Amino acid sequence: MGTTTFRRDLVIAVIALVVLLGIPLVFPSAALRDFIIYVVAYGLLAISLNLLTGYTGLVSFGHALYFAAGAYAFGLLMQSGKVSTLSAFALSILFSAFLALVVGAICVRLKEIYFAFLTLAFQMLFYSVILTWVSLTGGDQGLMGGIPRPPLFGIDLGDPHVFYVFSCVLFVVCVFLLRQITESPFGYTLRMIRDNQERAVFLGVNVFRAKLLAFVLAGSIASVGGIVLALFASGAYPGYAFWTTSGEAIFMIMLGGSQVFIGPIVGAVLLQLLNHIVTIYTEHNGLFLGIIILVAVLGLRRGIADFIYEAWAGRRAARAPAVTAKAQGTEAAAGNKEAAYDPLS
Repeated sequence: MGTTTFRRDLVIAVIALVVLLGIPLVFPSAALRDFIIYVVAYGLLAISLNLLTGYTGLVSFGHALYFAAGAYAFGLLMQSGKVSTLSAFALSILFSAFLALVVGAICVRLKEIYFAFLTLAFQMLFYSVILTWVSLTGGDQGLMGGIPRPPLFGIDLGDPHVFYVFSCVLFVVCVFLLRQITESPFGYTLRMIRDNQERAVFLGVNVFRAKLLAFVLAGSIASVGGIVLALFASGAYPGYAFWTTSGEAIFMIMLGGSQVFIGPIVGAVLLQLLNHIVTIYTEHNGLFLGIIILVAVLGLRRGIADFIYEAWAGRRAARAPAVTAKAQGTEAAAGNKEAAYDPLS
């Protein structure tokens, strides 16, 4: 990745952060602020999963394991009162990365459906541990007692406005880092593995190591989303580790798109919007959400962001020959004009 690309991505990240921080100033609504925090948490879950699904070709049905692991680890560490917020944050990510390393070392050796269902099996195992280890996790009631929010470098995370800023900064930093990963040589190695694994092996790529690293990175970023949600809800709940949470992440990718980098984030925004709107008008939100997603995906045959990008790229490609022909015609006319007035002719 060149310096120009890095600078462009950095500028886009700064602009995105300014927009996010400016939204509450223009629309001072607590509901809107809470909605964006939900998008931040689930957006990190979806975009981290897309590192596996869209870039590596590994469809994981159990990615919410690391989302829940980050939430529970952070909550338990903060409730212990023995570590600082920063230490709890770092240790929770490391714990999730370790889980991803162990699970990934077993799963990435498998192909397609076996990989998908084994990741789901590990997630449901973690879900069972949460339900049965009541003395530690609170069982089906979740991690009760609240999560303390001591100041972090003098920042009061207990203030809703400050926590919103903290969540947005964290989100933009994580997305920017993930963007650098996908645009690095390692990211293009993952694309090669996705498109033709045999060719990658022939070229000397250690496919197992590359897949495992992608698995660990994806799990680590997903855990950050879990930490944000745990802080926001002041608790962690078994639903974070249930299979439906991973299903929602897959729906976000399907709805937003997997080939455009921000597609999963678009999907997260749309799914959260649909959740809020459908819940207002009906109790059968799952049924209506499923129908809407099926219509969108089957109608467009790709995610919305992918569809928009492909339409834009198609129009740009269609205009290119016309622009080239016009430029060639202008050059030819200028040449004829020079020839007509050439004093040596």
